[in-house]
Amino acid sequence: MSETECEVQPVAQDLRWPGGHRIAVVFNLAYEMWSPGVTSGVGPMGNMLAGGLFDHNADSYGRYNATHGIPRLVSILERHDIPATLMTSGLVAEAFPDRLRAYAERGHDIVGHGLAQNMVFPTLSKQDALHSVTRTTELIEAAIGRRPQGWISPRVTSSTEIHEMLSAQGYAWHADVLDGDHPYVQHFREGNILAIPMSVEFNDLPHAMRFGRTPGQFVDLFKEALAGIKAQPTETVILDIFAHGHCYGRPAAAWAIDDIAKFCREDGSVWLTTRSEIKAHCAHLGKQAA
Repeated sequence: MSETECEVQPVAQDLRWPGGHRIAVVFNLAYEMWSPGVTSGVGPMGNMLAGGLFDHNADSYGRYNATHGIPRLVSILERHDIPATLMTSGLVAEAFPDRLRAYAERGHDIVGHGLAQNMVFPTLSKQDALHSVTRTTELIEAAIGRRPQGWISPRVTSSTEIHEMLSAQGYAWHADVLDGDHPYVQHFREGNILAIPMSVEFNDLPHAMRFGRTPGQFVDLFKEALAGIKAQPTETVILDIFAHGHCYGRPAAAWAIDDIAKFCREDGSVWLTTRSEIKAHCAHLGKQAA
């Protein structure tokens, strides 16, 4: 087995969620900051300033994430008694430790999301990648009093080498894969980690910024997909909803997350959960099989 190779093992042959549910829904809130002097890669003007000029418009747009957007989105989910998966930049944990600790104490899942949103793993050296992981972990632990269990990279983009690094750093799970529907264990020479694949259909950023769709269409997209899944032969699946504080954390769009949350809570057939809870369920299944 080379340095970056791993063996994979499915969690279960006939996977079911707690209570016999077949559909798990995870609300992922991107709690992000950028390195000093770096702006959000998207902005309301839709174009970058020429000549490498610093774009204060895009910078201000991105800052809204941590100061206003995420508090609004967390409040929405709390009204429906739904735990958030808070994909947290290390810089957020450093800047807002008290707020992050309060979210953790109220039962939200605090997940490592890289030191800064602009630090995407394929652009980093191995040393810088390790620094992003270790420093983010330290800052989150300092804020909430414990190490995070899970990791979701900026842009959900990493590699098997990074997965091995996360395993070596003590992470129980990551979600940097799109290659399946069910969790699977990655076995490395000196440890293992649970990979919990992401679904990509319900993401506010491309929905609004790339495709120019409305918040109402976001709600309709989810409702139509859930009805369609139920009409098909029974499958066990995970449906991820992504909301960024600087995009759908704003008043004109946040209501869409509220509508989806209310719809899921009233539906009753879905398991409203987090990936750390999925990890705990998979560990339970492993003990039963042993």
